[in-house]
Amino acid sequence: MRRAPGRGLLSTVVGIVLVALMLFPVYWMVNASLQPAGNTLRGGWFPSRPDLGGYVTALRDQGRNLLTSLVVALGSVALSLGLAAPAAYALARLRVRGAGLVLFGILITQMVPGIVVADALYGTYSDLGLLNSYAGLILADSTAGLPFAIIVLRAFMLSIPGEVIEAAQVDGAGQLRAFRSVVLPMSRNALITAGVFTFLFTWSDFLFALTLTTTQDVRPITLGVYQYIGAHTNQWNAIMATAVMASVPAAVLLVLAQRYVTAGAAGGTVE
Repeated sequence: MRRAPGRGLLSTVVGIVLVALMLFPVYWMVNASLQPAGNTLRGGWFPSRPDLGGYVTALRDQGRNLLTSLVVALGSVALSLGLAAPAAYALARLRVRGAGLVLFGILITQMVPGIVVADALYGTYSDLGLLNSYAGLILADSTAGLPFAIIVLRAFMLSIPGEVIEAAQVDGAGQLRAFRSVVLPMSRNALITAGVFTFLFTWSDFLFALTLTTTQDVRPITLGVYQYIGAHTNQWNAIMATAVMASVPAAVLLVLAQRYVTAGAAGGTVE
């Protein structure tokens, strides 16, 4: 049945309006970042004379925090994938006793509130000397990305034909060789999907950053923006410029990895 022209036009208009409402905060953030220092309510709807002073101030004050977030996010991705890939392969392809119980435990960890984990980690980190350290933040943020990565990779590895792995084993490859040379290359989309979401989890983390850092030596950008607002409430252009710069890495990553994420998410839907 053909859709009525009027109904299709109405759906398009409603969709455009909804998208505009959702993107308006992003537009206002960019607009405010290009305004002169002062109250953003006095700024125009369009920066007729863009002022880059906010970006200069933001880079000077928050550049180190951006680098810290990048290091922690990439470290969390590497650690999560390095642990999740073999764990997912074992749960999907090896006859491991209690695999269902392990998978259930992984799902349960997704339900634990982050504040509970952060509170428990604080005491442990204090005893181990991991407070205010890159390693401490990477380990903490990996607790959010690792369970998700295992679930995504296991679902994808279950969809890999068993004949492919058996053919590699017939040619003399052991379990480790088959995993490294056959399963991992075929799981590229799922690996990218898990890596992207782990990066986003870490990049947007605020709770672990607030709990496990007490000095300015290691401070992610989320915590930097939070404390920046309290110290520079009159420099909204710098605050918004910091928010824009903090949004760019995640936005670029999503754009570049979009087709891989779509393929990775769809690849494990059928077991």
